[in-house]
Formats: sequence, C-alpha cells, structure tokens
Amino acid sequence: MRFPTKISGYTRSLVVNNHRHLYCKPCALSLSFATNTNQSKMNHTENSNSNGSLHNVNGGGLELKLDELRQLMGKVDGDPLRIVGVGAGAWGSVFTAMLQEAYGSLREKVLIRIWRRPGRMVDKATAQHLFEVINSREDVLRRLIRRCAYLKYVEARLGDRFLYADEILKDGFCLNMIDTPLCPLKVVTNLQEAVWDADIVINGLPSTETSEVFEEISKYWKERITVPVIISLAKGVEAELGSEPRIITPTLMINRATRVPIENILYLGGPNIASEIYNKEYANARICGAEKWRKPLAKFLRQPHFIVWDNGDLVTHEVMGGLKNVYAIGAGMVAALTNESATSKSVYFAHCTSEMIFITHLLAEEPEKLAGPLLADTYVTLLKGRNAWYGQKLAKGELSLEMGDSIKGKGMIQGISAVKAFYELLSQSSLNVLNPEENKHVAPVELCPILKMLYRILITRESPVQAILQALRDETMNDPRDRIEIAQSQVFYRPSLLGQNP
Repeated sequence: MRFPTKISGYTRSLVVNNHRHLYCKPCALSLSFATNTNQSKMNHTENSNSNGSLHNVNGGGLELKLDELRQLMGKVDGDPLRIVGVGAGAWGSVFTAMLQEAYGSLREKVLIRIWRRPGRMVDKATAQHLFEVINSREDVLRRLIRRCAYLKYVEARLGDRFLYADEILKDGFCLNMIDTPLCPLKVVTNLQEAVWDADIVINGLPSTETSEVFEEISKYWKERITVPVIISLAKGVEAELGSEPRIITPTLMINRATRVPIENILYLGGPNIASEIYNKEYANARICGAEKWRKPLAKFLRQPHFIVWDNGDLVTHEVMGGLKNVYAIGAGMVAALTNESATSKSVYFAHCTSEMIFITHLLAEEPEKLAGPLLADTYVTLLKGRNAWYGQKLAKGELSLEMGDSIKGKGMIQGISAVKAFYELLSQSSLNVLNPEENKHVAPVELCPILKMLYRILITRESPVQAILQALRDETMNDPRDRIEIAQSQVFYRPSLLGQNP
C-alpha cells in the first residue's frame, strides 16, 4: 500500500508496531504505511461513499421498497422515514449498519441512526487491538484518514488519550465486535433525541434491559399522534411468579412499557452470527408478528445475502429465541468437557431440543415445529454463539461465574438470566403435568433434566460444570421422543403463561 511521501505543511513522524505515521498539522490528517509492504492487505473492496452507504447497482429496487414502506407509514415528500436502533451490541449495531449501507444514500427519504449510552470508556488493551485492526484493513484505514479520524486511534494506542464506545461507533467500531469494522453510523447518546420522532425502532437491547429502557422511552411518546413500529431483536425472557405465573418475552415487555399495540411490535430472529452477516455470509431470518407489518417489513429488510421471510407465530419464535441461549451454554460445556466429541454433542442436541419442544407446547397452542429456520437458529447458536462460547470458557476454567453475565468483548450472556426464568416458571406446582411413567403429576421442570442441571450449575451453584455430563449420561433418562409425546398427547397448553385468556 503506497502513500505520498511528501505532505505540504508541518509534519512529524512516529513508528508504532512497525508502522510509520505522518501527521499533517493543518488538517489533522494522518497517513500510515507499513514498513513491510506485505503487512497491510486489502481485505475488502472499498465500495462505500462518505456516509457509508453502498453503491448498489440495484439502487432503483431499494428506492422502490423504501417508497412502498413510506407510503404504508403515511410519509409525505420532505418528511423522511426515521429509523433508530436502540442498543449497540453486536447484532443491534450490525442490523442498523446493514440498513445504513442499503438505504443511507437516500437521505431525503430515510434517516438512520443508533442510540447507545454515553460514557463507556475503551480500555487500553482494546484500544491497542483496535489500532491493529485498523492498520490491517486498507479500506478502513483510508476511510479514517479521509474523515480525519485516524489520529485519535494512534493517540489512544500510545495511551495519550481515552476513547469512548459511542465515539468509535461513529467510525463503525462496535465495542463487542472490534474485529469486524462496520460502516460509519449516526450515533445519538440522548435517548429522547433518538426516539421521540422515530417511525421504526429496532430493539437491539438485551432482554434484561428492555423493560427499563422502553419505560423511559414511553415518557417521550406520551404526546405522539402516530404509533411507531418496533422490531425486537432481543432473545431472552423473564418469569413473573405468583398465583398466575407468566413468562414475559421482550415484545410483551415493550408492549407493557409503552402501550404500543402488540400488532405494531415484531420479533426478528434466525440463524445469524452478527459478524458473519455483515461480512456478507449468506443468511436468512424470519420477522414474526401481525400480517400488516411483517410482510412489508420482510420485503424492506431483504437483501441479496440476507433473506427475510415472514411468519405469524410470534410466541414460538420469541420463546425459542430465549430457549436456544439457555441450551447453548450447556452445549459449550459439553463440547469443552468432551474435547469436541461429535457423539456427545449430538446426544446433547437430541435431549435439549426435546426439552425446547416440550416447553413451547406449554406456551403456544399449536407451536411452529422445530424445523427449518427455527432449527437452524438453534443449531448455529449451540455451535458458535456467544452463549456457547461462554459455556466453553466456563468448562475450561478461563471464565468464572463470579465474573457475572456481562463479559468484556462479548456483551451480555442472555442465557444465564433465561435459565433462571424458565426454571422458576416451570417449577410452579400450578403448572403440574402428568408424568405417565410414574403416573403422577409433577412440575414441568422435573421432565427437563438438562434445564435443572444448568440451574444448579449457573444459578444456585450447587453443582460443578462437569455435572452437565452426569445429566446427559443418566441411565434412567428416557428417549427424548417420550418427552415430546407427553407434550403432544396431553391438554398441555397454558394460555395464562403469556397473560392470555383460555
């Protein structure tokens, strides 16, 4: 990679990690070149304009999709469609960035921005790693130089200044996904400014933060005339215990907090690893909810590498979204403890999916079958998601439970809170079901041995990580099919669990 060796104006040079940096004082320009010309390689073709939106040969098709959605939402000329992502974790940031890349150049018709909390400082080790990532990507390096944004990363690498998460997100760096630079984003740190006039809100928050943030958002929507549409990416649940125990999914949390009608709240999920999707790995997803919005939004969100289908079964997909994180932690433990034994992992997969099916039959009268995208979503999460990663690290002793459920560089491990929620809910005697083998009624959790053991390991900490194998290898454990037949053969559905009338 070659840069001019002469720069007008005062310059000074510095060598950091075998890279020489020339800083141009008049315009704060910094130029970097590797002393080893093979060190910096072009990983991606630079195909973005100054605001980070792609030059797309299918631009006419994108504009047509945007116009159709604008018309459905009652937008008139001169009034742009306002889309805001709330929460800047890996998937929330990638989802917003994909919209920015696709539609960002159509500024008169759409405005896309993302909210994250201010004040989160980037530690020195992360700043050093970020600097290495920047200098390994010529397209990113050139972009930062062009935007006069490179010098701050050099100074942070040297310890001369601090970086903040909202600051680097503007340049396309998500704190939970440093190795995958995104396009530049419009970042807002004031929640009221971000959401008060938003037409579409993307919930990229963990389920554990969704209620709190949307309760605050509701304060800014009290005088709204139009009703926003909300797409939730959150995967997790909370249990509400009492005389009528209930499971609270993120869409229900949002509905309760904001009073936005449930038909305007949708869930999007699928077999998606955020970094791989942004790097254009082919993927698919489902957007679930009311037909009025799910069909046009599926069309609007669909891209050549990211196919979005629509589905009406919001409950099953959202519950499965929380359950897969529960069992992914156990999958990571089994993988690490058995040295990636394919046999052990397949046995675990058979038992955990039967428990998932068993649980969803409690919550939905006719749940979507665990097949297609639902099964694929479970598979990829058990294989490579952050919850599986967490389980592996626990089993290897590289992480401890004392470190909590928010892990540096990964974000919130949502499976931990979901283990607690599902266990406590399914332990309620008011939900007792008949166990035909013993011919007696038992709490549903008694028929979910893996969930029970994960609760003992992660929540009460009564058992060591190795105990997950004991649960898996219990000689008294029945065929997974037996558990599914119990769910399918009894009057099993409990509508009250979702606050619905029977």
